[in-house]
Amino acid sequence: MYSLLFNILVDLLGIFFLFYSFSIIVFYLLTTVLSALEMRDHLRKNKFADYKDIITSPLAPSISIIAPAYNEANTVVQNVKSLLSLHYGKFEVILVNDGSKDDSINKLIENFQLVKTEYAYNESISAKPIKGVYKSENSSYSKLTVVDKENGGKADALNVGINISNNEIIACIDVDCILSSDSLTRMMRPFMEETNRQVIAVGGVIGVANNCDVKDGTVTKYRVPETLLGRFQVIEYFRSFLMGRMAWTRVNGLMLISGAFGFFKRDLVMKVGGYFPKTVGEDMELVVRMRRYMEENKLPYKVGFIPDPLCWTEVPESEQVLSRQRNRWMRGTIETLQLHQKIRLNPEYGIMGMVSYPFWAIFEKMAPIFEILGVIYTIAMIITGDISALYFIGLFILIYFFAIMISSFSILYEEIAYNNYKSSKDLNKLIKTILIEPFVIHPKLMWWGLKGHWDFIKGKGGWGVMIRKGFDKATDKQKVTE
Repeated sequence: MYSLLFNILVDLLGIFFLFYSFSIIVFYLLTTVLSALEMRDHLRKNKFADYKDIITSPLAPSISIIAPAYNEANTVVQNVKSLLSLHYGKFEVILVNDGSKDDSINKLIENFQLVKTEYAYNESISAKPIKGVYKSENSSYSKLTVVDKENGGKADALNVGINISNNEIIACIDVDCILSSDSLTRMMRPFMEETNRQVIAVGGVIGVANNCDVKDGTVTKYRVPETLLGRFQVIEYFRSFLMGRMAWTRVNGLMLISGAFGFFKRDLVMKVGGYFPKTVGEDMELVVRMRRYMEENKLPYKVGFIPDPLCWTEVPESEQVLSRQRNRWMRGTIETLQLHQKIRLNPEYGIMGMVSYPFWAIFEKMAPIFEILGVIYTIAMIITGDISALYFIGLFILIYFFAIMISSFSILYEEIAYNNYKSSKDLNKLIKTILIEPFVIHPKLMWWGLKGHWDFIKGKGGWGVMIRKGFDKATDKQKVTE
């Protein structure tokens, strides 16, 4: 009896893992096709778009750029100057100093001639108390507002910035990101071109700035990072942004906009209560909550995405820092999915409830667990002789070459659309990274994901320390400050 039950269990597990693997293959094939169609349409529109008209148009939405900063004294002045130099008609920059322990606020006061003002602060969204609001005596910096507040984390700092802001669109960015001079105009296009539905948010591509030349706040020369982990993240970002998020945009199922570079309708953000400070995945959670509001009120809407290279950031190149980042991403995903279980397989929430949520739950949240169990199951079957070595080798080769194909397509998309990495040496390095990624890097990602699950169960919170190299203000070259 027990032997029969055991055999049935083994058979069911085999069917499950086979179905799971087949589902992944089908999904990524669909993603490849959908993202290609969306990219084609975007590039066609770009041929006829005149972004100078957006800058001068009286119909162009006004923008409040909100940049939280914590202990950014070494680079904050240069970063703010870069933000103030963006090409757009109606925008303001709100720098929120989130209780920094260094001399960030003093450097800002000194370099931008700031004075403390009697600002009528309306706390529409609950947040930590503010210490002061500063404006410049120099008219050249009239678009800048600096808020000094008690430390409360990134989400809390963003909520303060939202309370301070006055414009139609809020642009939430990481202060250490590098933005293209025309980033605002390009991100505004989706908000302006839709007529039958409201665009509630727009996300953008995040590029990897490691090892690139940067001059006057702009990437002037692209190079792939020197380290294997850095190059892996270049490919990963191609897959995530140019393929994954483009495909989700095609079916209006996008649930995540990167917290480093996201634009939102301010009135809707206010209605849903701003960012939720008690999660480390505040960027994803806000998008899901905004979408829920629109679905529950039967309002036609869209979450847009711009694949143009407009924003660059430094990615971690040490395993210690990268593991903390991926741990946090996993915990944030789990928290968001648990907070919004109501939409799971609920047809009232359309694509988000029936497709997006199940995908994130099965192929993102549960992926590390399923993959580890699959490996254990396969090894057990080989040992017991239930799976032949030849069958296993054939299956492994199929999965390996499929992974290589998907990553190769992501590089192809970037080369066709933007061709930023022009050096054949760089392309060779990326191809070599693709070939070894499944063996060297992917197992570590699965392990870090499992640790994220375990830390979530233990109730661990917080972001962890994210050490960055930064950019030297004098030469605009990267330097190590660890």
